[in-house]
Amino acid sequence: MYPHERSLVKKYSADQFAIVGVNSEETIEAAREAVKKNQLSWNNFFDGGGTDGPIATRWNVSGWPTTYLIDENGVIRYKDVRGETLDSALEMLLEQWKTARDAEAKL
Repeated sequence: MYPHERSLVKKYSADQFAIVGVNSEETIEAAREAVKKNQLSWNNFFDGGGTDGPIATRWNVSGWPTTYLIDENGVIRYKDVRGETLDSALEMLLEQWKTARDAEAKL
């Protein structure tokens, strides 16, 4: 998924879209190496390995990778979307966000 995620970071501006990664490597050193090796330019958090770390537990992650698409209000709108489905869902949410932003600007 990393090449696709990198393409999304390039395609969308930082005020429209962000990726946040959660790394489940066994050690923080291994997590840092994974970020470096995979050239991940977005924020990544270390969760202590597996799916029993505090982040994975709170977000109900049962396996990797798990993806969430969250709207501008912090509401989870999609879970485990990938590829073209992710692209379509993201485009729809961005269009809704732009429409709402434009409507507010007219007030």
